[in-house]
Amino acid sequence: MIGLTLLVCALAFAAHYKNWIRMEEDHVTIFSGIYYRELPYAGLDSVTMVDKIPSMERISGFSAWTTEKGVFKDSLHPQNKVYVYVDDLSQPKIRLVQDDSLLLFFNLSDSTRTRQVFEFLSARREIPVTQEFKTD
Repeated sequence: MIGLTLLVCALAFAAHYKNWIRMEEDHVTIFSGIYYRELPYAGLDSVTMVDKIPSMERISGFSAWTTEKGVFKDSLHPQNKVYVYVDDLSQPKIRLVQDDSLLLFFNLSDSTRTRQVFEFLSARREIPVTQEFKTD
């Protein structure tokens, strides 16, 4: 029983110990263990780098050493959830705003890779274009 418990704990740690990012043609997928978000590029309102995440109340998730993962409640807008996928709190984090309401903070343990993802997302962020119709 002890061996099974240790195995389950090791598997849970392996699933959550780092963020996994998959960049597709029209969206980016960020997941870490049971936490998963799929974000279309077209809906990205803002992509910025920040040094710190604000103080928030945790709804679900965990913290260990410099890792912070989970769903939080924004103290300024309690109706909005904030998703946090931070591998290293001491490194800069990417702050994403989607559709004027979804807020997400994430980084990778490698700060160079985080910067590359930031530059990619900044370039891929699409600004909606309205079509003009001609009238005769």
